[in-house]
Amino acid sequence: MRYEPITALHIGEIKMIWNEVWGDRFPMRERILEQNMLEDPNLLRSGAWVARDEATGRVAGYVAAKMWLDEVAEVSYNASLGWIHMLLVAPSYRERVVGSRLLAMAEEALRKQGVKEIQLGKDLHRRVFPGVPEPDLKTEAWLERRGYARESRVVDLYRHFQEDLAALPRVEGVSFRMLQDEEASTFNRFMQRCFPQWLYQTLSYWQQGGSGREFVVAEKDGEIIGFCRINDAQAPLLAQNVYWAPLFPGELGGIGPLGIDETYRGHGYGLAIVQAAVHLLHARGIRHMVIDTTPYVDFYGKLGFKTWRSYMTFRKRERM
Repeated sequence: MRYEPITALHIGEIKMIWNEVWGDRFPMRERILEQNMLEDPNLLRSGAWVARDEATGRVAGYVAAKMWLDEVAEVSYNASLGWIHMLLVAPSYRERVVGSRLLAMAEEALRKQGVKEIQLGKDLHRRVFPGVPEPDLKTEAWLERRGYARESRVVDLYRHFQEDLAALPRVEGVSFRMLQDEEASTFNRFMQRCFPQWLYQTLSYWQQGGSGREFVVAEKDGEIIGFCRINDAQAPLLAQNVYWAPLFPGELGGIGPLGIDETYRGHGYGLAIVQAAVHLLHARGIRHMVIDTTPYVDFYGKLGFKTWRSYMTFRKRERM
């Protein structure tokens, strides 16, 4: 087996392996692989490898590790935390030490950079999965033998909306509308103050050429008090909640993340802004909608969303 650093030349072969394993549930597109690995400034190149069978020339598997590497003046992040963005081995090459070798190479690359804690998936940005897609007890047991501990279960939710346009919520004193391009600085300040955990993704959005059409905002007395991200195929960066669009007839829309300034919580604004997001996606002709990576099944269930996919998250704390 020969191990090669991941380059653009591998993307087509990686997609073939992916769709051999998961194509029926998670159909992969080259655009997603490119944006999540090759174009991600947080990809640790020394931890991104392809295994190739020297006898057949076939790619047998791949791994990609990430850590905080981007240079963004407004954001700092924990450099001791790393991610295994993806680890995948073709079925015919399993139980032949390929996966163990790829994982060890990625972990060693992270270790050399000072990483002390590794999450499986759940990347800071541009992730594919937040954990291991369920059910997969064999993979979960394999990871546990290699020092990874289960953390929690998260789910993706889905709902199909009928043709009648979902209503825009009416809330006294609060309006819901799309963010405008010229409000970028104002919105960035709002995110930095209220939701710093999503500031990096927001700054990245503008850098990718975002115009504001992916954000619904709640406004009260002329001030932004909440937000909800919405996604479709026109987004400058494909988001996790629209990755699996090929499974659906017509376009897939995504909802989330969202948040309300803590000063204004407890008034139902959170659920209302999700209703506004549904309305605005629906107005674009989108009938299929996904909310990804959430534990809040009951909250979104109030709007008819039901569990669609589930994942088990894993973490490994390294002893350096």
